[in-house]
Amino acid sequence: MTPQQPGTGPSRWSDLRRPPLNAAALRRALVVPGSLWTSLDVVDVTGSTNSDLGARARSGAPEGAVLVAEEQSAGRGRLDRRWSAPARSGLFFSVLLRPGDAVPVARWGWLPLLVGVATASALARTAGVDTALKWPNDILVTVDGEERKAGGILAERCDGALIVGIGLNVTLGAGELPVPTAGSLELAGAAETDRDPLLRAVLRSIADWYGRWREVGADPGASRLHEAYTAGCATLGRTVRAELPGGESLEGEAVAIDDTGRLVVATGDGLRPVGAGDVVHVRPSGGNGVRRTPSAE
Repeated sequence: MTPQQPGTGPSRWSDLRRPPLNAAALRRALVVPGSLWTSLDVVDVTGSTNSDLGARARSGAPEGAVLVAEEQSAGRGRLDRRWSAPARSGLFFSVLLRPGDAVPVARWGWLPLLVGVATASALARTAGVDTALKWPNDILVTVDGEERKAGGILAERCDGALIVGIGLNVTLGAGELPVPTAGSLELAGAAETDRDPLLRAVLRSIADWYGRWREVGADPGASRLHEAYTAGCATLGRTVRAELPGGESLEGEAVAIDDTGRLVVATGDGLRPVGAGDVVHVRPSGGNGVRRTPSAE
């Protein structure tokens, strides 16, 4: 490393606890014949990997393109929420999927949930932490006995393709968290916080789940996706409040995930499927923390 010259300010690479990703090694491991992944690029900083990969999709980029940023200056989450974190403190990346005619459009809604299952199971296996999913696809971990959000997933349609963005807090300390309800793998006691093996594990898990799902015509039952999501969903069995588009709000017990991936809420007026909106856990689960997401692999 080049010595820091007086007066030049800190180097972007001076934090040895957060080394940069090895793009060449990641490509050698993941962009191989027969793999879903067709390209993998790592950039130092960008506004949003979803926006950048969406532009590539509109220019004809093939399925399997992966774009990773060491830092995002305008990362977006669901409901246009902002996602920010120190450089190299997490994994911030997007993948380009083109389900094609083999997958009915009505089943595209399962893709964000599929990525959630794949990500949560890969992290549980590789980082050695208990993970769970808050509907539809927030990644939860346990920090000091409390349920915390360590990651989120944003899926956006783009000219017949789907761009899926994943943001994961890896080495954020307590003083770096954006909100008190956030967490990180490190704060959850992860045995592995090296971002290279974590990213490889997540991308391989996504490719595996996506391949099996497509092979059976995107059937969530035959692919075991419905079973795996239900088993790992911390929202089920809890009292929730759903803020729906248009300003409507409903409260009740989350009782099931239906065949289209919607959350079914039992209210005083009967069962209500929720396909979009902001869901808040009102009543905590029976135990402390979150339950482990099974790998189902």
